[in-house]
Amino acid sequence: RGAAKARGGSAARAHARAAARRVAPRALGGDKRVEHAADNVADLEGILAERDACGVGVVASLKNEASHRVISESLAALGCMEHRGACSADDDSGDGAGIMTQVPWKLLAGWAKEQGLPEPQQGTHGVGMVFLPKNDEERATEFKAIMDKAVKDAGLDVVGWRKVPVDHEVVGKFAADTEPAIEQIIVDGCGLTGDELERKLFEARKLAESAHRAVLKEDEDPRGFYVCTLSGRTIVYKGMLRSVVVGMYFQDLVNTDYETAFSIYHRRFSTNTTPKWPLAQPMRFLGHNGEINTVQGNLNWLAGREASLEHPLWEGREHVLSRVGDPGNSDSANLDRIAEVLVRSGRDPEEAMMICVPEAYRNHPELLEQFPEAKEFYEFYSGAQEAWDGPALMVFSDGKTVGATLDRNGLRPARFWQTADDMVYIASEVGVVQQDPANTVSKGRLGPGQMFSVNLETGVARENAAIKKDVGTKAPYAEWLQSRRSYSDSPWSGEVPEEAEVLKQQTMFGYGAEDVQMVLHEMAANGKEPTFSMGDDIPLAVLSSKPHLLYDYFKQRFAQVTNPPIDPIREAIVTSLRCPIGPEGDLGDASAEQAGRLELEHPFVTLEELERLHSIDRPGWGTTEVDITWPVVEGASGLARALVRIANECSEAVDGGKTLIVLTDRAVGAERCAVPSLLAVGAAHAHLVANRLRTRVGLVLESAEPREVHQFCTLVGFGADAICPYLALETSAALAVDGRLGADPPTDAQIAQNYFAAAGAGMLKVMSKMGISTLASYKGAQIFEAVGLASDVIDSCFPSTVSRLEGATLETLATDAMRLHAMGFPSTGAPVTSLATFGDLHMRSGPDAEVHLNDPASVALLQEAVRSEDGQKAFKEYSRIIDKLNSAVTLRGLLRFRKEAAKAIPLGQVEPAVNIMKRFCTGAMSYGSISLEAHSTLAEAMNSIGGKSNTGEGGENPKRLKPQPDGSHNKQRSAIKQVASGRFGVTSHYLTNADQLQIKMAQGAKPGEGGQLPGKKVSPYIANLRRSKPGVPLISPPPHHDIYSIEDLAQLIYDLHMINKSAKVSVKLVAEAGIGTVASGVAKAGADIIQVSGHDGGTGASPVSSIKHCGGPWEMGLIETHQILLANGLRDRVTVRVDGGFKGGRDVLMGAAMGADEYGFGTIAMIATGCIMARICHTNNCPVGVASQREELRARFPGTPDDVVNYFEFVAKEVRAGLAELGMRSMDELIGSSDVLVPREGLSLAKTTGLDVAFLTQYNNEKHSASSSRVAATAHDLGSVLDDEILAEEAVQRAIADEGDATVVKDVCNLDRCFGGRIAGQIAKDYGDNGFRGTIDLQLTGAGGQSFCAWAVDGMKVTLVGEANDYVCKGMGGGNIAIRPAPTAPFVASEAAILGNTALYGATGGKLFAAGRAGERFAVRNSLGVAVVEGTGDHCCEYMTGGTVVTLGGVGRNVGAGMTGGLGYFLDENGNFMDRVNGEIVQCQRVVTAAGEAHLKGLLEEHVERTGSIKATELLADWSNSLAKFWQLVPPSEASTPEASLENCEQGASSLAEVEGDKVEAVAA
Repeated sequence: RGAAKARGGSAARAHARAAARRVAPRALGGDKRVEHAADNVADLEGILAERDACGVGVVASLKNEASHRVISESLAALGCMEHRGACSADDDSGDGAGIMTQVPWKLLAGWAKEQGLPEPQQGTHGVGMVFLPKNDEERATEFKAIMDKAVKDAGLDVVGWRKVPVDHEVVGKFAADTEPAIEQIIVDGCGLTGDELERKLFEARKLAESAHRAVLKEDEDPRGFYVCTLSGRTIVYKGMLRSVVVGMYFQDLVNTDYETAFSIYHRRFSTNTTPKWPLAQPMRFLGHNGEINTVQGNLNWLAGREASLEHPLWEGREHVLSRVGDPGNSDSANLDRIAEVLVRSGRDPEEAMMICVPEAYRNHPELLEQFPEAKEFYEFYSGAQEAWDGPALMVFSDGKTVGATLDRNGLRPARFWQTADDMVYIASEVGVVQQDPANTVSKGRLGPGQMFSVNLETGVARENAAIKKDVGTKAPYAEWLQSRRSYSDSPWSGEVPEEAEVLKQQTMFGYGAEDVQMVLHEMAANGKEPTFSMGDDIPLAVLSSKPHLLYDYFKQRFAQVTNPPIDPIREAIVTSLRCPIGPEGDLGDASAEQAGRLELEHPFVTLEELERLHSIDRPGWGTTEVDITWPVVEGASGLARALVRIANECSEAVDGGKTLIVLTDRAVGAERCAVPSLLAVGAAHAHLVANRLRTRVGLVLESAEPREVHQFCTLVGFGADAICPYLALETSAALAVDGRLGADPPTDAQIAQNYFAAAGAGMLKVMSKMGISTLASYKGAQIFEAVGLASDVIDSCFPSTVSRLEGATLETLATDAMRLHAMGFPSTGAPVTSLATFGDLHMRSGPDAEVHLNDPASVALLQEAVRSEDGQKAFKEYSRIIDKLNSAVTLRGLLRFRKEAAKAIPLGQVEPAVNIMKRFCTGAMSYGSISLEAHSTLAEAMNSIGGKSNTGEGGENPKRLKPQPDGSHNKQRSAIKQVASGRFGVTSHYLTNADQLQIKMAQGAKPGEGGQLPGKKVSPYIANLRRSKPGVPLISPPPHHDIYSIEDLAQLIYDLHMINKSAKVSVKLVAEAGIGTVASGVAKAGADIIQVSGHDGGTGASPVSSIKHCGGPWEMGLIETHQILLANGLRDRVTVRVDGGFKGGRDVLMGAAMGADEYGFGTIAMIATGCIMARICHTNNCPVGVASQREELRARFPGTPDDVVNYFEFVAKEVRAGLAELGMRSMDELIGSSDVLVPREGLSLAKTTGLDVAFLTQYNNEKHSASSSRVAATAHDLGSVLDDEILAEEAVQRAIADEGDATVVKDVCNLDRCFGGRIAGQIAKDYGDNGFRGTIDLQLTGAGGQSFCAWAVDGMKVTLVGEANDYVCKGMGGGNIAIRPAPTAPFVASEAAILGNTALYGATGGKLFAAGRAGERFAVRNSLGVAVVEGTGDHCCEYMTGGTVVTLGGVGRNVGAGMTGGLGYFLDENGNFMDRVNGEIVQCQRVVTAAGEAHLKGLLEEHVERTGSIKATELLADWSNSLAKFWQLVPPSEASTPEASLENCEQGASSLAEVEGDKVEAVAA
């Protein structure tokens, strides 16, 4: 670090020093080189193959003065965001980096002069940046000719072509393989200027693209010809490069004649490592940091809208509006394409972005206060364009305006600042550009849905309110909206048919006793989805011998790594179930006619509401019914004909002017069988999309079949606008009539309300798992994977949905439907008297009951085996039963080993069992979900065999971390410590006492959701361990608040390596289509271990629909992960672990053959300790004390460590025997050898005849290292970090050893990430979280990188003069941290952003003082941390369980959501604080006690002492008046504390509801 060892030094030196030291940090260390998409429907496989996230920024001159300075600063900033990108397996081919600028006319003038060509002029000429085939000159010439012709056909002239000077030597090996030749085409506008010239250039590019598609050869890469930009205003230089070589590769960028007044720069992190130069960014209009979760649906709807896209500007050349979307391109590229069309059609860039990515405009007090006009704008366009939804920061420019906007959830960081010399900067991080603090006149940040823009022509910079007000008043949207009709819930009078008729209908539509008694009962009575436990161990639908509804073949997709799930419980303000229905208007041009759609509050309608839709009286509107039944006499083959008829009748209805189609199965009867409703919806929707008719009609389903959450989700996801589940409503009403809803049952109207509320909440949960906020964006988005459906089903009804195993055909589905129909109309003519007991949840016996993998016989045999002195015989019988069950339940049961080609070897030649057992792990089961006895028994057993136990997300008793007297690990210490959403129990001491640290991105039983611990199980001890309140239910927030993207995961991995450099970092994923691509990103992000979990994992508590319908089989996830890691050259970087329903040695052998190095055992390990599969874990009533916190039940716990050891020894012996039969001496020989797997013969299940298991047996002969070497490898090394330099100082070493004091003065920059983490780890390892009595005083200047002072512990005193980025003080357990602006800074500190998002996340102690504003989600899951800041964004104090937060400025929405502990003090100078509070739990009151006043005042005084805060100083100077402006946030658990108790006051606190009457008037003491 050169001068770093000297005290002091300038920020500039720190910046340069850090950039030199870490010019290209990557997962594996330092820099190695310092010097056809014609289909209308989007293909999910293609979408899943490319996922990305990024770092972006803007540099702009308000004076519109072009200079080379803008380029220089942009390249420097790009280099300082290298850690937000990634590289391919060669560690040198960047995933992409680039820069957008104004066209460099001065540079081009020099070139033209050298060539003897006319000098191109700004305003009259255009320039195209074109990628051409590099190694095929003939093809390149052909493509250039296409471009020339397109330019001329558009009425323009070609001046010439210029080869862009590049340095091929700086390109990485992988990127070089696909590197294009890059040339620029110079175009004469032939008298056209301004926007019309831009439109002509756009037309020329579209003509060229169309002509290029026409000459593409079979199997030719369509990206061989790509026009980056063709414009007279902007140009993009980009490629598969690392940030720091962009300026080296493109030699133009270091030419001082290259001048521009603005730039957009971008660094990409792609989960896929295959270089694709065109996918680098910026695109033509925007640079996108994020993920569009709804892209498949967006593209499908966009294809339907193209037929109606019109605009006067395009009259006579409408062809340019075709193929707006390109399913073969990335989500970023497609968002860019639609935004570009809107801008070229005359809309301002800000307006275009507001249409495509609207903010959450409902429940938005700031919007109503500052720019209410925007609400009508958003309402108007909600009927013409669903949101492109997902976490995103978008920077954009059309050459006249440059700006940035955030998604509705604010899930990406965006900071901006302005300097005295009229320069404006926007960036994902602060500190990326060297600045003199005295030159910065203002600072800010973008919040959710907010926008910032600069008009380069007028020199005006505008913030959010001004932009939204301007756009919202461009048209009379409020007036136009008066024609829109909104339908709210109608009262429902549940006319219940006769019981015999209800039973008949229930039977033929597949209802079982559990559907009624558990699912519908809970939904109708309590308005909630039922909770269950212990996972899903019945067969996949395609493997079941019982008839299954079509919904069961679909698995919900969910967010992991590339984008976060969102929180439908605590952040419901950004979600919406509102459902626009009916024909859309023209997106191309705004008019009153576009406002005519209907809008439903949610997608569920009663029969009365359906009748209203039938009889709607509006000009041009009409409703028709389409029958979705077929004659029984036609047999199974009649289903295919019925689908053709349904599709044709739908298109004929649209052509006939109908605007609503009701698909109805009311005609069902003895002679007619119902078409599976999902099949009917899918066929109708897909047919209408393919024929570009879908946007002209609403599609409503009236059916007896759907009744639960997953079914509704699939129906809407595949295109239904609304659903009338008439039999579900009738069944619910019948429960009340029968007295099964209690002595005082709800009314029919309440039943419908409860039922729809439960269904709606469940749908929001499912949508949120994928990070989707609105139903309009979810509809038609096809966010599902099919498991076991044949191509004829997919192609006709669910086009482009992933289905990798083939399986059930239309005829199979028809047969199942007819079987159910026959049950409702028995051939005997006898009436149906009761519902079948299918046993989908609870194990049941009988002819209708499903098979369960954990059946009572196998459980009893296993426990006999592990408890007997000679249990081998019992275990052998157990294995026989499990093998038989596997063949009926799991995909691996369909495979066998190719033993006939193997030469068996003696057992003595196989590696010993003790080596095999080292590869075994137990599942992540927290203390809380299971008992202390079970948790410690598993840990002790695994330690004794050399395996690894996992703490789960509940922490671990510090006593179990204490070493043995001989220095060895405690025998009950868990080797794997889990870091999960919500960070329950995570402290620095916990993290430093681990061999592995596991990031739980998802869990098998409920991927995309947070953990759930019922309040009954939160004992005082568990509450203390988790830093929460006894008896209060714990539902971890579904989002991982420090993981919003792949680069954020990389940051958390970095943070964990910082605090414990010897521990490996594991990332737990759940199997789903696309997991291989995600796993590639995880490997590139620096993980040491990737765990692939199956959908069938156990759980202590989870909604039923999550247990049954989310996540995929581990077999599919594992084989995809292993194969893609191999193909991308990343397999040797990581250990792959698999878990999910493992029972014995055969499962281990199967997992090994498919590529896993290690193997996890969850439920079965608990069975070995005594679990009897009562499946009531969520009730706290486990009869054998395995999953209960009740003392009397825990006393019954029968297990011992020896029982678990015995089980694993049996498994290891079974593995050894299997290896010997295969002629293999070690696991190394088997791992990855999927060629030893073949289909199992003799299985005769009807639905499996069409299954193709080739996906599970695919074999890649790519060489990779031995598994044992991967398992034995050390953790990834971060290289040199600033913390290491500080720890190396003698004074610091002495202070830590002797508990003395040391002072260190340093400069920091944004590349010094997780500063203090390693120092904290060293102290915590020696002294625990709070045991150190010395002081390490760290005095810093500059910009703190991400995770600044994460994991801080007592004894750390840190003062930063400057600012910091996201995740400040994440996981802090102690210490005293202060951040203040430079004394020379001229801006008002209390109005400027000084911290990023998610500061104080999961803090368990310590203090933070910041003289400035913080971002979104401040103090989420804060447990005991204390903080004073001067303003925050949305969701402050969310899920907080302890500590104190003081805010001395304005706050965003949703304050205190889910806050169950701790206190908040909020200064309310504008009288609007109460509008920002989520009052579900907390109460708001004034500071009414002396203790509360002293508490607050003391913190303000300490804030002044640590930061010199002017704001706090002013408040203290006028204390009596200041105090009256504070609100105190008090959760129930704190109501009796001295700081909050009102027992001695004349007036008590008002609840939020009471205060709502007069928000400004104080609640007096």
